[in-house]
Amino acid sequence: MRGSLFAVVAFALSLGGGAAAAQPVPAGEPAPVVMAQGYTLASTVMDQPRRLNVWLPPSYAEGNARYPVLYVLDGGEGQDFHHISGLAQLATISGTMQDLIVVGVESRDRRNELTARTEDPRHVQAWPTHGQSDRFRRHLAEEVIPFVEGRFRTSGETAVMGESLAALFVVETFLRKPALFDRYIAISPSLWWDYQRLAKEAPALLAKHDAAPRTLWLSIADEGGTMQAGIDKLRAALTSGAPVGLKWSYRARPGENHATTYHPAALDALRELYGLPPYWDEKAPLPWWLSDEAPASAAPAK
Repeated sequence: MRGSLFAVVAFALSLGGGAAAAQPVPAGEPAPVVMAQGYTLASTVMDQPRRLNVWLPPSYAEGNARYPVLYVLDGGEGQDFHHISGLAQLATISGTMQDLIVVGVESRDRRNELTARTEDPRHVQAWPTHGQSDRFRRHLAEEVIPFVEGRFRTSGETAVMGESLAALFVVETFLRKPALFDRYIAISPSLWWDYQRLAKEAPALLAKHDAAPRTLWLSIADEGGTMQAGIDKLRAALTSGAPVGLKWSYRARPGENHATTYHPAALDALRELYGLPPYWDEKAPLPWWLSDEAPASAAPAK
């Protein structure tokens, strides 16, 4: 890792590995609830400081295990970081999913960072800074991933997740630079962008892929129009020409719309890709904390 590239400033301590000991707080006084670590990277690719948020599972501080990493696009504090890292936190409580490191990559100018250059004159006029997804991808490959792998105990297994324009970026990265991540999660990708050009190019791009094992998880809400048309073109390309090593799936969500689909779809994706067997056999009695009757030893003291 080229450490000289980075000026790193931690602005919070994680609840997981490296957490500071809790300090006593006077009764009635507010105290911060700290859930993650934040870092500022002096990015030479983006030519400006960039923010990362990192959530570590509680088990991180308990040993020397290494963990897969989920990179969440639009991963700022006011974006999608908290609700996705919250799913990972829930998994540690329930024991239903493998422990992950969740890295939120903040967006500044989404159309600049998450889209390729379009020929649509309406969008050229409306968003003159758009179309720098290649540069943002280099930022991930040359700066973000090396920083995370150099600082944390990672297993080398990576995934990237995004919704809407961020999912468009996920699909573009999968098609154009498939070796960058192992798993790709694209929820309601905006494949309408640039007259569905990316989806139309999918057959030719897939034909260039090698046979390395990878996963693509696709989902879309009940959106219709060019949103559905774009993902249908991509599905057709995958059906007829998926690379040998690719596992891909598609999940329609007819009960959701573009504004509501991300959180439940993300939960489904993480369960499918990182799920663990339940604690108990299906034929065995439920554990007391899920049953209607708690044993006497679990009852509150009178």
